[in-house]
Amino acid sequence: MLVITTPTGHIGRQTLTHLLASDVSVRVIARDPSRLDPEVRDRVEIVEGSHADPGVLVRALDGADGLLWLVPPSFQGVTARDYYLDFTRPAAAAIRAHGVSHVVGISSAGHGWATGAGLLSAGFAMDAEIESAGVAYRALSMPAYMENLLGQAAAIRDQGTFAMAYDPDRVLALVATRDIATVAAGLLTDRSWEGQENLPVFGPDHLTPGQMAQVISEVLGHTVTYSRLSLADVAAAMTQRGASDGVARDMVEMISAQNAGIYDADHAAASPTSTGFRTWCEEILRPAVLR
Repeated sequence: MLVITTPTGHIGRQTLTHLLASDVSVRVIARDPSRLDPEVRDRVEIVEGSHADPGVLVRALDGADGLLWLVPPSFQGVTARDYYLDFTRPAAAAIRAHGVSHVVGISSAGHGWATGAGLLSAGFAMDAEIESAGVAYRALSMPAYMENLLGQAAAIRDQGTFAMAYDPDRVLALVATRDIATVAAGLLTDRSWEGQENLPVFGPDHLTPGQMAQVISEVLGHTVTYSRLSLADVAAAMTQRGASDGVARDMVEMISAQNAGIYDADHAAASPTSTGFRTWCEEILRPAVLR
């Protein structure tokens, strides 16, 4: 039995699709089962509730061989580390109690970085907490998701711009969530691996924000430009959306670490996944912008 968290999110949903195509037994943890596709609901066991709830985890992990673990993004908590660890500690206890043999975690690249990477450091603390359960663990270690641009589809369409806080000359590492899901599903269906490792998962491109804008322009057929946000703008936007000062500071620290090259070592060592940025823009971004 394989257990999937966040089965309606980008990564969980696509991982679930792969697993169902492999005809394995799957159980999902879902806050709102009605958000699952009807054909999916008929083919999986459903444990209703949040995977932050210890009682939900106890029920969901009973008899489980493998688990896809993902802490959903949130502005909750005094700091990102508090939020990630509060979410993950019950999972580590349930993994240990039920003897779950294999866990695949959705983490971040840059594990060799010193402290002070904000949200990314919180992810590394999550990995350590799961590893403490003694389980075979693969921390899928990613850079920024291409899907992050989907939140700016309206601005790309209406203003011809997208905004981030990255240095215009910084070569960015990106990955498509569908490639993350492919790797996760492969690990969950073939559990012959052992031990605990960080596994970098990166797309094939090395693009600056300006080069990304050029690709988007070519795909959409009109000019799209990159606008750089200041770190102060990022922090202000976070607090306006309800984040604590600590979580806003963690976001700024993460971006600073990204600008300083936290992903570079993993990017150089990773075997590239199949989805390039242009392909993703053609197949995913363009329909979202033109919707």
